[in-house]
Amino acid sequence: MTTYVALLRGIAPTNPNMRNEKLRGVFDELGFTNVRTVISSGNVIFESPSRRVGQLEEEIENAISEQLGFNSTTIIRSKAAIQKFVDQGPFRGMTHSQKSYLNVTFLKQKATVDLKFPYNVENRAYTLLGMYDGAICSVIDLTSSKTPDLMIWLEKQFGKEITTRTWKTVERILKMMK
Repeated sequence: MTTYVALLRGIAPTNPNMRNEKLRGVFDELGFTNVRTVISSGNVIFESPSRRVGQLEEEIENAISEQLGFNSTTIIRSKAAIQKFVDQGPFRGMTHSQKSYLNVTFLKQKATVDLKFPYNVENRAYTLLGMYDGAICSVIDLTSSKTPDLMIWLEKQFGKEITTRTWKTVERILKMMK
């Protein structure tokens, strides 16, 4: 049995069909075990004997669409992958605060954009620190920019099959996976 996290894109907890209990229900119906959610932004931890991540992502996307009536890109990472990522310490020495967010953007597909890191986005208050196994780490200065600006820029560069979490959320996810 492998422990995974499904990172769902575009979850709005104010939508009744996007609430944690509904999301857990979809995963239960698919036969996954030990299903639990981490905060209300589309982070579902589950166990499955399957090692076919692409197939799992497709099954979950189809089930969400059929059962809950909306489309959501699903990006899956194993507990081992999340642990390896956190162990690399991409934000070592930095602090997540009200003035500065530490973000992780997970990509579903391999990036085709070739950037030299760290990459300072021209005329923007965000910096991409690096790429780590299909995840882009960035810092945004909230005193002069807003998170949606970064999301729009990332979509233009990497497409819509991405989803972003704060570093604090990634750490919470890993803690819940243990």
